Amino acid sequence: MRRGLVLLGWISSIRNRHFFFIDFVAFMITPLLVLALRLEGFGAIAPLQDQLVILTFLFAFIKMVTFQFSGLYRSYWAHASVDELGKIVGVGILATIGENILYYLLATKLPLLVQGIPQSTPTMDGIFTVMFIGGARFSIRFVERLRQMATKNDLVPVVIIGAGSTGRAMAQEMQSTPRLNMNPVAFIDDDPHKLNLNIRGITVMGDRHQIPAIVKKTGATQIVISLPAVSGREIREIVEICKHIGIVPRIVPGMHELLDGSISVSRLRKVEIEDLLRREPIETDFLEVRRLFHNRKVLVTGAGGSIGSEICRQIIRFAPEKMILLGHGENSIYAIANELRKKYPEISLVTSIADVRDLQRMRNVMRTFLPEIIIHAAAHKHVPLMEQNIEDAVSNNVGGTFNMTMLAAEFNVERFLLISTDKAVNPTSVMGATKRVAELTVQNVAYRTKKPFIAVRFGNVLGSRGSVVPLFHQQIAQGGPVTVTDPGVKRYFMTIPEAVQLVLQATTMGKGGEIFMLDMGDPISIVELARDIIRLSGLQEGKDIDIIFTGLRPGEKLFEELVLHDEKMAPTSHKKIFVCRNGVYRVPRKDNHHDSIAPELRDKISILQQVAKEGTEAEMRYALRVLVPEFQPDHSDDVVPVVVEEKEKKN
Repeated sequence: MRRGLVLLGWISSIRNRHFFFIDFVAFMITPLLVLALRLEGFGAIAPLQDQLVILTFLFAFIKMVTFQFSGLYRSYWAHASVDELGKIVGVGILATIGENILYYLLATKLPLLVQGIPQSTPTMDGIFTVMFIGGARFSIRFVERLRQMATKNDLVPVVIIGAGSTGRAMAQEMQSTPRLNMNPVAFIDDDPHKLNLNIRGITVMGDRHQIPAIVKKTGATQIVISLPAVSGREIREIVEICKHIGIVPRIVPGMHELLDGSISVSRLRKVEIEDLLRREPIETDFLEVRRLFHNRKVLVTGAGGSIGSEICRQIIRFAPEKMILLGHGENSIYAIANELRKKYPEISLVTSIADVRDLQRMRNVMRTFLPEIIIHAAAHKHVPLMEQNIEDAVSNNVGGTFNMTMLAAEFNVERFLLISTDKAVNPTSVMGATKRVAELTVQNVAYRTKKPFIAVRFGNVLGSRGSVVPLFHQQIAQGGPVTVTDPGVKRYFMTIPEAVQLVLQATTMGKGGEIFMLDMGDPISIVELARDIIRLSGLQEGKDIDIIFTGLRPGEKLFEELVLHDEKMAPTSHKKIFVCRNGVYRVPRKDNHHDSIAPELRDKISILQQVAKEGTEAEMRYALRVLVPEFQPDHSDDVVPVVVEEKEKKN
């Protein structure tokens, strides 16, 4: 048995240099066989041996040249498929045409060289050649399959859920790569039309409800969920079934994670909370997005952050002329820049360590790079932290956005996008209020300059820095407890790639002053989210780890809202993107027709920034309420602070 496996292994290791010699031998033999068949015996060939030798070498030369230039010797025949078979037939036809042309020329110019040789010889020689070389090559694949069958008992039996293109790709890679130590033994698919189909020698044995029976029948010890486009609800159901039979499945990432189109076993991973919350794939008009960013100079602020870095990853795929990655943290900028340079060495990429609050520094950046599009993702976003650091929330979220919009207008930037948040709607937090001021700034500049400056709001993103999911994972790793603020708290969630896809799509839609709202789906219960993460970690609530409730933190709501009271959501050309009407800060131009922002709004922002530096917390919150009347902090003060009144009078 062992000697047989060694022999099979040696045969399947035959490479293309060996095929060159095998083909040459076939080229020497096929004309002889053709004549023997055509003249009904080898005895009739003797009088034609001189002509046969000459034609054999001439035909061989034509075939060798044709095969070499067709790239036939660059294929890996142990994994040959229908494509390779088509190539063999195509190359054989070309060689046959060449042989017929040669025969015609010889018959016309040197008839003695083909005297007695039937006219059908070149065509039959071509047919025999295709049969010989095709048989030789596909025998390698046949032997490889025999070797796999002989050794598959040593491999881990795997059931693949999903018999679509992704599942077939998974099966093919497992079968052709023994070092993966995986042997696909069954497909599972809910499509009744696929039941009992045989795909790559693997049977579709049933649907998801038959997983336990199929696993028992096949002896499978691993399950691969190969359904990148199904909903989180379906993934959750499959995971529950697998849990009951004691198998932890692995999963192919969702479509939003497979933007580069690469599907391989190496990308399989454990099921994560993002999979359970997965929504239907986003239909993105990549042509329109490419048209916007291709060959353009794009500046991304906050490029090292969770959202900013993903924006850079997706934009660079559309081959911009230059990517300017700007951020305050050198380590995060260094990391994303290295990642992108490795993947896209042909794209001009520059980094700028700068703070959007520094107006002069940002003016120098704008003057140096002259960006055509700005994506402004730099912001402080942590709600409780900003309640304790109001000055930084104002200087970064308000002052930074003010600087960037003013400079964008000054340097005639074609398009400006602000990344905003659903917390800007009827805010109860300083962070939400400052982001609403940022929205008002962008809207007003767009209104006065008639430029496509827009904002996009969305909710929480799974896995971003400082978000609840990494916190839960950390608490579980430390043995618990998992902390939830309130049993009734709910939040909207999206994955980072999904959110960024929609952000880029919305960027192509903006005409000026719009606030786009992404379809966030249904709000998710945070306590249920915690329970899902505990289960995915292989633990049980109350037995292995506890959940405790700590109470809402300053600035937090039980439920996030999507629109202000005077805004209306209207559909757009994309079913997952809405535009908020009304709610725009429009002050008529009356003092300076060349000013890109209303003087009244500029003055209020100036007062806010000054109070943030010099005033008390109550004064800072009041100054925010002057700009954002719907801002209702938990500890609001109805008394107008004297310092704010005095600064308003001075202005």
